[in-house]
Amino acid sequence: MIVDTLENFGKYVSLNPLFSKIEEYIADNDLSAHEPGKVEICGNDLFANYCVAKGKTVAEARLETHNMMIDVQIPLSCPETMGYTPRKDLPEESYDASKDITFYEGGAQQYVTVYPGMFAIFFPQDGHAPCVSEENEIQKVIFKVKA
Repeated sequence: MIVDTLENFGKYVSLNPLFSKIEEYIADNDLSAHEPGKVEICGNDLFANYCVAKGKTVAEARLETHNMMIDVQIPLSCPETMGYTPRKDLPEESYDASKDITFYEGGAQQYVTVYPGMFAIFFPQDGHAPCVSEENEIQKVIFKVKA
């Protein structure tokens, strides 16, 4: 897991060949002005999901992992707290290959609050529980990147 400010995103482009495309996209687009929906950037290897998510309590937020994709999550409208647990510390659960997701019961080991102007990167080894917020709705964009 990585948490940092958007102005520092360029420092991480060496971690995945598609991260430079995200950096370009962020520079060329007003993320907060985009309507909800999917934007293909490099086909199924890199796309942006603009969404309005329901704010959850810590107890409601479910830990998840992805096998095939990396999440770059950027809250746009309000702070969003995200839980984190290393995948190695999570129990075996059923993997849904069609949605590239595994859900887990129980809370995260730790939580971090990500503010607008920041991002969080979750790799396949990172269990994460997004959308913890006192706000009813969280406007956000999630870049899905082939791992």
